[in-house]
Amino acid sequence: MEMPRRTFLHAAAAVSAMAILTSGAAGAGRVRRPLGQLGIGFIGMGIQSRYHLDAFMKSDRTRVLGVCDVDTVRREDAKKKVDAHYEASAGSAGCGSYVDYHELLARKDIDAVVISTPDHWHAIQVIDACKAGKDIYCEKPLTFTLDEGRLCIEAVRKHARILQTGSQQRTDYDGRFRTAVEYVRSGRLGPMYAIYCGVGESSAWCDLPEEPMEPGLEWDRWLGPAPRRPYNAVLSPRGVHDFYPNWRKYREYSGGFLTDWGAHHFDIAQWMLDADGSGPVDIIPPVDAQAMHGARFRYSNGVEVVHGGPFGVMAVGERGSIYVDRDRITSEPASILKEPLGEKDVRLPVINDHRNNFLDCIVSRARPVCDVEVGARSIAVAQLANLAYWNRQRLSWDPAAWQFAGSNAAQANQWRDYARREGYGLPAIG
Repeated sequence: MEMPRRTFLHAAAAVSAMAILTSGAAGAGRVRRPLGQLGIGFIGMGIQSRYHLDAFMKSDRTRVLGVCDVDTVRREDAKKKVDAHYEASAGSAGCGSYVDYHELLARKDIDAVVISTPDHWHAIQVIDACKAGKDIYCEKPLTFTLDEGRLCIEAVRKHARILQTGSQQRTDYDGRFRTAVEYVRSGRLGPMYAIYCGVGESSAWCDLPEEPMEPGLEWDRWLGPAPRRPYNAVLSPRGVHDFYPNWRKYREYSGGFLTDWGAHHFDIAQWMLDADGSGPVDIIPPVDAQAMHGARFRYSNGVEVVHGGPFGVMAVGERGSIYVDRDRITSEPASILKEPLGEKDVRLPVINDHRNNFLDCIVSRARPVCDVEVGARSIAVAQLANLAYWNRQRLSWDPAAWQFAGSNAAQANQWRDYARREGYGLPAIG
């Protein structure tokens, strides 16, 4: 049958539009990509970011358009990889390369950013990305302080952005963590007693000596809101490396391995307690004034989460226990997990790829599995632990108000954030 001329023209236009989208940005040239393919920018190009870079470059749903890092070698290495990957793309002007992430955020053709910078930078960059209209995949721990968590939630909601926190235990590892949560929330352990989270210890103040620094690192930008101090390679090893730098050990930049792994395991404890929109109300430091394990978090239902136990997450109830880590899930007695869940039991959505869940939600505008509030409230548990250890005080926390209560509230509320260096304050959410 002969196609009417008007129908033909509409069809041709649609095919043309679906085939090619030409995007431009000042100083970045023009990139031709299929309509619907999302433009992605990267802020921070360390080892974790390179995993994400490889995955997003291979996806036919995304096009990497820009990379940013304060280290020249890391930045140019990432640009080289992106350009090599897309070298066969007709009309490509190459990947943008930036020292200042604000320049990357200013690009209109970038739809979303992946933030994999040190912890003390996350909230500033998340808020700026929200204000620039970008969706965000931010590595865990989502924030450095309690106040940052509240502000990130407000910024994401106000600007109607999608934010996925990089806590992949809710999606990956063959669904072991999801299964453990389903069994706990279905009551298979009976009344709950406690959940034990085996993670590392807190951070300490930085006392590293000054070292000479090779040219090519914007050291002041790396420090950002943290106090000015001389360079040491432990904090920012130069160039491309295949290990995780030890800035995580120091309080100026991180809450230590307690927040590094706590962002994962306390997140599962929150999930087990169906507390994604809440948190503990009572934080009790250990009796031993020198101990850096043993802090307890009491929830309004009486269940306690404990910083301690075997590495991973162990839920204990009247009928037994379930232990889960990335490579195993077991129960005591074994019969708990051998009995399949039924139709009336809790069943959670099956999501098998964290990054694809993020991309799906960019399109649908639904909240991802590790939405901003999930990430902020999970890391708040670890941040509360640190404050209990550092100050050796029992703390009353109001999770709805994001502030401390009780007799020592005036003092404790001063610990929710810190004095930032001039020029690097938290931006207004707009």
